[in-house]
Amino acid sequence: MVVPEKYTPQRGDVVWINFQAQAGREQGGRRPSIVLSNSNYNKVVGLAILCPITSKVKGYPFEVALPERFPISGVVLVDQVKSLDWKTREAEFIGKLDSKTMEKILGLLGKILEL
Repeated sequence: MVVPEKYTPQRGDVVWINFQAQAGREQGGRRPSIVLSNSNYNKVVGLAILCPITSKVKGYPFEVALPERFPISGVVLVDQVKSLDWKTREAEFIGKLDSKTMEKILGLLGKILEL
């Protein structure tokens, strides 16, 4: 699905996006990710703050599982936050996460950042 010109990622959206280039243990390539930043920030700045999603579940303490009936399966890697240019990296909307899953993600991020 190609993102319409007027699409702006919103907090809670899951999108396909290109994570190249990466180094070391960072996630790379075109992969799903969860948008953490709000749509106003994303639209004005042209960046989105995201966490990658992987299908390789390892049981790390900062993984959050996607809901069972979501269009893709895997876990959100909450400890791998990135700020990316969502237009240049051609973000494609997949779906919207429920509020309960978003609360888990934001709660873990708060623990990492001691917010």
